This record gives sequence, structure tokens and C-alpha cells, in this order.
Amino acid sequence: MGELEDAVMTRVWKWNRPVTVREVLEDLQKERSIAYTTVMTVLDNLHQKGWVRREAEGRAYRYEAVSTRAAYAAALMNDAWSQSDNPAAALVAFFGMMSEEQRRALHDAVRIVQGPEAPAEPAGPQPSRPEGAEREASAPAERGEPAEPREQNPGAAQGGAGR
Repeated sequence: MGELEDAVMTRVWKWNRPVTVREVLEDLQKERSIAYTTVMTVLDNLHQKGWVRREAEGRAYRYEAVSTRAAYAAALMNDAWSQSDNPAAALVAFFGMMSEEQRRALHDAVRIVQGPEAPAEPAGPQPSRPEGAEREASAPAERGEPAEPREQNPGAAQGGAGR
């Protein structure tokens, strides 16, 4: 997607409703000088590419996003990753570029995808437990007692994101 297509799609995604060329034009003109026919052509191109659907309204069209910005970003990441000759190295490099906030978002996303069966704690070195703690943690199951109910991931309980 080109820069102007992205600027148009940003508005369509942000407004989250069917929009007209005139609405997009007026908003874009706050930032740049642009012609009505240019915005009309961009929206037509986005329609041809499958990013927006359109419905006739009088002599004009109303355009609506076919998918979300998140789905677009995921498609970009997947496309870039699938073109790598070493996907694992590409992921390591990508993770190395992430901010702490992005890493937390990644961790949350992995938990949502894995569902409620996934461990609540991240993999890696864990804080040491007092001696015998492992035996105490498994003791109810060994005695045939029901285990404490596990807390479900809030995202998974609501169907998760992107499912």
C-alpha cells in the first residue's frame, strides 16, 4: 500500500463506517493540497485491490473497509517473514527491534493464541521456590483431590482477538 493509499485507509479505519470521497477529501485537505479526482482514484484502486467495498448512493459511492488495520499489519508481517531465507533469524532480529511495550503486547498476543491452557508466566528463568514447594503444589492431585480452578485468560474467555 502506498503512502496516499495508507492516508486514505487510515481515515476509513479510524471512522469505522462507510465514507464518501468528499469526506476523505475534506479531511486530507487539512494536511495537504489534493484533488477530488485523486482521492476518488485512490479509493477506486483500494476497491480493486480488495481493501474496501463500495455501495452506490445516488451518483456517488460509499466506501467501507473490508478488514481491520490490525489484519493489514499482520498480512505485511507475514509477507515479510515468509520471504526470509531464515525465518528464525528474521524473528530474532524483529524481536530485538521491539520496544518493551511491544514485547508486552507480543506476550499478551501469544497468551491469547495459546488459550487458557498456556502457563500464565513467561518461559525462561523462574524465581526459585522454597524447597518442597513443587511437592506441595502437586499434593492435591496426588491425593486425588480436585485442583484449584485455573484463572482463564480474559481475552480467551471473550473469544480472543482475531479468532
